[in-house]
Amino acid sequence: MREIIVDKNESNQRLDRFLKKYLANATQGFIYKMLRKKNIKLNGSKVNPEDIIMEGDVVQLFLSDDTIEKFVAVKKEVRSKLIPSIIHEDNNIVLINKAVGVLSHGAGGGEFEDNIVDSMVSYLIEKGEYVPRLEKTFTPAICNRLDRNTSGIIIGAKNYQSLKTINAAIKEKSVRKFYKTIVKGTVKKDFMAEAYLSKDEERNIVDISKEDSEGSKRIETFIRVLKTKNGYSMVEIELITGRTHQIRSHLASLGYPVIGDRKYGDNSVNKIFNIEYKLDNQWLHGYKIEFNGLVQPLEYLNGKPYEASMSDKYLRIEKDLFG
Repeated sequence: MREIIVDKNESNQRLDRFLKKYLANATQGFIYKMLRKKNIKLNGSKVNPEDIIMEGDVVQLFLSDDTIEKFVAVKKEVRSKLIPSIIHEDNNIVLINKAVGVLSHGAGGGEFEDNIVDSMVSYLIEKGEYVPRLEKTFTPAICNRLDRNTSGIIIGAKNYQSLKTINAAIKEKSVRKFYKTIVKGTVKKDFMAEAYLSKDEERNIVDISKEDSEGSKRIETFIRVLKTKNGYSMVEIELITGRTHQIRSHLASLGYPVIGDRKYGDNSVNKIFNIEYKLDNQWLHGYKIEFNGLVQPLEYLNGKPYEASMSDKYLRIEKDLFG
């Protein structure tokens, strides 16, 4: 028999969700069977899968040590050489400025490549704020992601309550996300663009349509004009919905392709910027986050915007185009 004392990073979640993380190698059927047979108890009493566990509770596993060891997840400690560029940090969150070419999280498949998640975890290990062997199920995680070739702010959560709180606020569209991009064409006024997006999983590309169709998802993109000159525009994008490739594909469908965008952009325009600036990716930067709708322990962040600086290359292109 093993007793697990629930700490703050396991608190306030359903028991079955905790068990699925703690016994990560066990099937869902096995976990529910053990609950039915009373081989898993909470504070010495029979428990239901949907019961909420709280800090200080004791989860009791009436299983053999061999069975437990077979099913318990083994944490692989990956040390990243990538040093995160930190915009803001406090006891609960860390905001990181992701560079172009860096993955938001690991690509999977057994091959390691530097990414924001691993760099953040390594950073917190070095600081002594995260000790993997002392955590039962929680690992610091990110709450949003950016494409490899899009730079900008990544929100990292240091503890479970912060992760849960921010994810809930994002789902409720309370966290505002702003991007800057440069497009070909003159955008004359601010406007809200609405359409439907369909994804081709095999080609990893999306299509934009004005009409709803089977499998499509409605998208909303607010476009604010910042600068225009010589047939180019710098615009601020606020994502109302957040779909795969939404900004790039939506702007291209409106006749405003993002410069450097190899997937949805204008090849002739891309060639100009590749020759002049060696730009071989979309000029797109997630430059600002504004928190709203956060409850404890993160209510102190409400109403606060945070910004991430752009790369020297992006700044040079902006200056050359718009003065």
